[in-house]
Amino acid sequence: MARGVCRDLVQRLDLRDPELLRHPSHHACEGAHGPRRPHVSVQTWVGALAMGMIFFCSPVVSMFTDHFGCRKTAVSGAALAFIGLLSTSFANSLILRYFTYGILFGCGSSFAFQPSLVILGHYFRQRLGLANGVVTAGASLFSMGLPVLLDKVVEPLGLSRTFQILSLFMLVQALLALTFIPLLPSGGAMGPPAMGPGQAESQTQAAVQAGSKWGKVVARIRKYFNLRVFHIVTYRVWAFGVATAVLGYFVPYVHLINFAKEQFKENEKEWVLLVCIGASSGVGRLAFGKIGDLIPGLKKIYMQVVSFMALGLMSMMIPQCAAFEGLVVVCAFLGLCDGCFLTMMAPIAFELVGPMQASQAIGYLLGLMSLPMTAGPPIAGLLHDYFGNYTVAFSLAGVPPMVGGVVLFFVPLIHRRLQRGQAPPEDTTAYMLPAALPAGEAKSCSNGDILPGYTDVETHI
Repeated sequence: MARGVCRDLVQRLDLRDPELLRHPSHHACEGAHGPRRPHVSVQTWVGALAMGMIFFCSPVVSMFTDHFGCRKTAVSGAALAFIGLLSTSFANSLILRYFTYGILFGCGSSFAFQPSLVILGHYFRQRLGLANGVVTAGASLFSMGLPVLLDKVVEPLGLSRTFQILSLFMLVQALLALTFIPLLPSGGAMGPPAMGPGQAESQTQAAVQAGSKWGKVVARIRKYFNLRVFHIVTYRVWAFGVATAVLGYFVPYVHLINFAKEQFKENEKEWVLLVCIGASSGVGRLAFGKIGDLIPGLKKIYMQVVSFMALGLMSMMIPQCAAFEGLVVVCAFLGLCDGCFLTMMAPIAFELVGPMQASQAIGYLLGLMSLPMTAGPPIAGLLHDYFGNYTVAFSLAGVPPMVGGVVLFFVPLIHRRLQRGQAPPEDTTAYMLPAALPAGEAKSCSNGDILPGYTDVETHI
């Protein structure tokens, strides 16, 4: 919900409303003929910062999820997002909205969004793709309904009232996050597949018994913030490919409305494009989630390869649309690509690193995505300001997804090459809910060796 609200606000709302143009801190926006509209690149930084914060905070969110659990992390994030949206409604300057909307709301959305992906691993194994598709399809429903709501509300009520109304959705999300009850492992093989409970416990204790305060501090940091997922070559290649692709991934979503207003000035139904993207994305998440469950192992990555290639091509075709109906068709394909990419993210992470380290894998991946994702829309805005249209911006935005798709194509090939000459890998999903420990034996696990989102704080459940 939080991610859907954030992206749809980026697409639909102009955060530089007329009230801000009259604020003393923005006299630079006044020209010889009165207030003039700010550059597109300036406008997009507020929304791009919020989207970037969702992913930039993800490594820290992984640490909080493993330490405090999915439920407490998600509830706290939704509460922070509520404060961000509510305070944005009272902000009287663009600089203040950079903080309230871009940072507070973006950071809160990150803490609310990632646990919703991790918690699914507690309940599903064979149908994880479909479950992830059903859950993320909820954001698509928001993407369909929110543009219509904003179109009816913004004009009569104003931007401030609109933010206050949307902040109530974050309170609803905080209540829904209370249902994130992990299926806690009752003990047993808490470490990797070849490691028994005694080995996992001794490994953690050996790190703590360093003899000095510095050694204990380092051991504690490594316990909650480990980098073992980067020791896996296929994960490194996959993360690099995805991070490359998202440099142009969000450019069409952020600038689509402005493009439609410039290209089709007589058409006042730009919200139809967002509804189309939301509907097709929801269908794609459900369909590709089911299809992903039928594709074994890392072959699921080929679905992301196709989605990135198609998304890059669609981005290049946007400036070529001479009719509004053609743009609607392109938006339908953009939604399908979005649904495929997002639905397969968590299942692929589980395949690459196993369920015990999936929380860290997803967190680091989203963190790597943050910088290119934040920079992409403003760069496209600068290109628009320089050339006076979106032709170059959308054409260049299609290149990074295609490059990322080429990189992802080699991940299954590298995986098969690494497995040649090795023993057949053990099925890591069998350890998602480990066996019970002997009575009275204590649990002691390091981050990444336990079920994602598991925490001793919630053992009373």
